[in-house]
Amino acid sequence: MTLAISPPIAHQATRLEARIPSRTRPASARSKTGPSARAKRGAGRDEPGLLGRYTDSKGRLRRVVALPGASGSVLIVDRDAVTLGDRRLVAHLASDEPRENAAVAYEHYLRDPAGRWCRRVTPEDLEIVPFAEAEDLEPHLEAALSVEKLTDKRGRIYCLELHSAGMSIPELRWCRSSSSAEPDSSTTISMREAIAGLESYEPVRTLTCRALALHREDPGVSIAVLRAERARMDVSKIVLNRGLRRAVLAAATTQGLSMSEIAMRCGRVKRDSRGKESGETSWLARRLGIAPEGGKSTPTPWIHTDVLALIARCGLGISPREVELG
Repeated sequence: MTLAISPPIAHQATRLEARIPSRTRPASARSKTGPSARAKRGAGRDEPGLLGRYTDSKGRLRRVVALPGASGSVLIVDRDAVTLGDRRLVAHLASDEPRENAAVAYEHYLRDPAGRWCRRVTPEDLEIVPFAEAEDLEPHLEAALSVEKLTDKRGRIYCLELHSAGMSIPELRWCRSSSSAEPDSSTTISMREAIAGLESYEPVRTLTCRALALHREDPGVSIAVLRAERARMDVSKIVLNRGLRRAVLAAATTQGLSMSEIAMRCGRVKRDSRGKESGETSWLARRLGIAPEGGKSTPTPWIHTDVLALIARCGLGISPREVELG
């Protein structure tokens, strides 16, 4: 559905377009775009900031423009060519990016019509400076990373350290040591292992993101492994079970709800030699991290999101979001 914008906003957007330098629309935007797109631009291709025009699946004419953002950044916006409404943010380029990247973003955007979707532009987008948060952190980040040490309930210490991996440059990894009295006992571990040991996503996740921001352009430090670990954590369906365990134990205390009953509600039923039914409490205890898995010496802090949802909804009658850790 097309969202018409008020005349004052439209006028402001037009004035913003007039401020964009003409060099934002490089020659590559004209030469690499298909014939149909070039035809749709027509006489308007000299308009400052215009990257191109196209017709959407509903037959509406749209245009993609480059608008000036905060501190020299550039907003690539897809919007209705007639109303100037239904504005979508295609990309937000930092001030130090080559202006040719505007054409690259536009061409990539048009390449796959089926996947052409972006969120709406918000007023805050005109004030945001790309990567500003990371840059603001940098003056004090190095000192924070050097002294920030996290301790789990077993007294083990976790911190980010430079690790020699047989490459020409060291790599930044999470490390664990048994105690502060044994500085040479440090072992390289994954980000997931650090989170598991602490049974908390924070501050491991925040420290990892800050470290990646600090060293993203540092040729003397490798962050490839750490970056990959962070990406896997962001999409993993295996999550911490601490919140669910706390909710189950609280239900047992306040509601008198037994683990056997919770397991039965989840469809985990066992029968004794006389055919009497009861809940499979060992299954529930393993899922909650109370009892170890078969062949393991310690309980797991992890649970699959589908199992967490099953226990929350069916076993406790609550929303899974109430027991998911942020």
